[in-house]
Amino acid sequence: MEQNPMAVFSLAGKVALITGGGSGIGFDIANCMVSAGGRVVITGRREEPLREAVAKLGERAQYRVNDVTKRDSLDALVEEIERTIAPVDILVNNAGINMKKPALEVTDEDFDRIVHTNLNSVFSLTRVCAQRMMARKSGSIIMISSMAAYYGIDRVAAYAASKSGVEGMVKVLASEFSGNGVRVNAIAPGFIETAMSKTAMGGDPDRFARAMRRTPMGKFGQPEDIGWAAVFLASEAAKYITGVSLPVDGGNSIGF
Repeated sequence: MEQNPMAVFSLAGKVALITGGGSGIGFDIANCMVSAGGRVVITGRREEPLREAVAKLGERAQYRVNDVTKRDSLDALVEEIERTIAPVDILVNNAGINMKKPALEVTDEDFDRIVHTNLNSVFSLTRVCAQRMMARKSGSIIMISSMAAYYGIDRVAAYAASKSGVEGMVKVLASEFSGNGVRVNAIAPGFIETAMSKTAMGGDPDRFARAMRRTPMGKFGQPEDIGWAAVFLASEAAKYITGVSLPVDGGNSIGF
């Protein structure tokens, strides 16, 4: 049976909910998904960046002001999107925070804040969306992991713990959901050129040099590299892929 080789990568007719979609990698994921024919709803805590992002993304983009850490707001968020726009076909759990601090200086409050944002809130929104997706027997859930979940990176204990939790959650949820047509995968970005990475590398030339030494391609990735990987995982081209963590890292995870 012949098939249009581009149609399987299309997101036409699909609606994606992308947290933290107003800037950085989240914006580029949204931009790539719109370019692939999908509609997107981006969320974030501040309205102005979201409004500016939607103006750039065009008519197939909308925004909702939402703080994913306020977990009691998430059911109403998804219900409103599905009632006023369309069912959510794709969830991208992109919102997250980092903190660079020696482990012995990390307070319980620091640790809790990172894990609450990057893991607890991710599970809560995933559960809300998955309940609806499972009933429809269709959906794609994409987590954003990190190289910090692959190997030991100094001064990011809380962040690494949260992303390692995401990696474990992907496997468990994929095993529970996939029989009902809901796929769960992760993307693990390497060193991507974003404002967050510039902050993390700023004033730390040794860290930058080590990152580049173990990246065989010898350069930072671009945010759209993550965006197109997300399009692939959300599309019919990846319909038999679930429970995986895809490194998009220029080889960093296998570098020596």
